[in-house]
Amino acid sequence: MYKRVLLKLSGEALAAGRGFGVDALFINAVAEEIADVAKSGCQIAIVVGGGNFFRGIAEQAIGMDRVAADHMGMLSTVINAIALQDAIEKTGVFCRVMSAIAMHQVAEPYIRRRAIRHLEKGRVIIFAAGTGNPYFSTDTAASLRAMEIGAEVLLKATSVDGIYTADPKKVSDAVKFDQITYMEIIKLGLQVMDTTAVSLCKDNNLPMIIFSMRERGNILRVVNGERLGSLVTA
Repeated sequence: MYKRVLLKLSGEALAAGRGFGVDALFINAVAEEIADVAKSGCQIAIVVGGGNFFRGIAEQAIGMDRVAADHMGMLSTVINAIALQDAIEKTGVFCRVMSAIAMHQVAEPYIRRRAIRHLEKGRVIIFAAGTGNPYFSTDTAASLRAMEIGAEVLLKATSVDGIYTADPKKVSDAVKFDQITYMEIIKLGLQVMDTTAVSLCKDNNLPMIIFSMRERGNILRVVNGERLGSLVTA
């Protein structure tokens, strides 16, 4: 169904419940799913978070200068990007890491036209270091990069199977939304993405699908048009 997508992966997801670091078995499983999408003919780009190492707004950053803390968070996304790149390339699919912060020895600089060219050649791209600016989350980076490369949809893989009225892990009677608008997310104060990212998607009519990455093959199913999770529209 989709020809070009952007997938947002959180750093916490790559830790697979450990809380810190990268779970090798889980990241290899995710890499195989991403490779299946690339081999199906869909152009896929990825934005990774860094919460499994450091978050600029987490308790571990209390007392730190916000700009310095955010830069540390950006660098942690590069660690995740390199780990994911290695796992993807072991499947036989070419992959490039493009960083918003210049670090030529380990990643290409982010250049929009070069990124689009990589996608057209069938390579997977991983966008690292967020937007390269403090005060902006990797959710915002995902929204921005999706629009820059002309992605048809923003896919957010999480530990839950969609958007609920409350955290389903804590509230047993939370109700799931099959479809919802960005304005409703803002009005209800749902913690799906940060407000900046939601506003960017809303203003530019970029649809988003929130789905669970716990079940093997879900990424390919969503790309092929199967209705999973929750659809968010403008």
